[in-house]
Amino acid sequence: MRTITLEKGLATFLDGLAGKNRSAATLRAYRTDVLQFITFLHENNVAIIGVVDVGKVDVLEYLAALARKGLTGVARARKVSAIREYFRFLEDMEVIERSPAAGIETPKREKHTRVFLRSDEYTKMLSLAGGNPRDYAILQVFLQTGIRVSELAHLTRADVDLTKPAITVHGKGNAEREITLEKRGVQALKNYLVVRPECLSDVLFLNYKGEPISDRGIRKLVVKYRKNAGITKRASCHTLRHTFATYKAEKGVSPFQLKEWLGHENLNTTQIYVHLGKQNAKKIMEQTSLA
Repeated sequence: MRTITLEKGLATFLDGLAGKNRSAATLRAYRTDVLQFITFLHENNVAIIGVVDVGKVDVLEYLAALARKGLTGVARARKVSAIREYFRFLEDMEVIERSPAAGIETPKREKHTRVFLRSDEYTKMLSLAGGNPRDYAILQVFLQTGIRVSELAHLTRADVDLTKPAITVHGKGNAEREITLEKRGVQALKNYLVVRPECLSDVLFLNYKGEPISDRGIRKLVVKYRKNAGITKRASCHTLRHTFATYKAEKGVSPFQLKEWLGHENLNTTQIYVHLGKQNAKKIMEQTSLA
């Protein structure tokens, strides 16, 4: 059986993921998590040279070290998932006989309450952004469509159809979905497009240099308005996505429709919002009375 270094195994693993059309963000996440594990192995076990030298005890010691550093169960679960996929790939390629991560339980994930904004909170953010057409449009698109920050950053002018009106979103795995725009979202985009600087790039949202705005730039923008609005909860771009989904569920939107809008691969991921929506089931029933 041929032996290869841990780094060579990682490069081959990433090539395999790229061949499956996995997103650039997914590749970066796997690379980071596996590379951190490899670094730990080199620093703590000089006997490990190739992938065949890694044993189950090495994986367990790494997880224990992460726990001592205070990493949450969620973070450790993600890392063990990446390690598991890495060695499973090598096992399938017959580089190793058996994965050292086989049989290792996934660290228990802490239960977190999903944070979403009240109407007075996101209204205050929108009010503060009212004088800036770009920022206002970004916040409205988040709140009216529930898209991910990476999806918003990669929207192009061609993805926006103000006649339908709708936007075409390029999600995970290059899957496309169309989301209808509400009147407030349409008007916000119209106002922004009037003042949008001329640019060689077709990307919809630009930074102050006239270049495509980055994911990080959008995150900083949302945090700025959150702080200026006096919102103390740790609200982020993902919080705006949760806000969209939570309010839609409360209004009785079906989990199947929510799944399509949010671009979830699995309906189970959407069910959390349906559960939140049931808290106001009586109110919805009264609003939709046939009497």
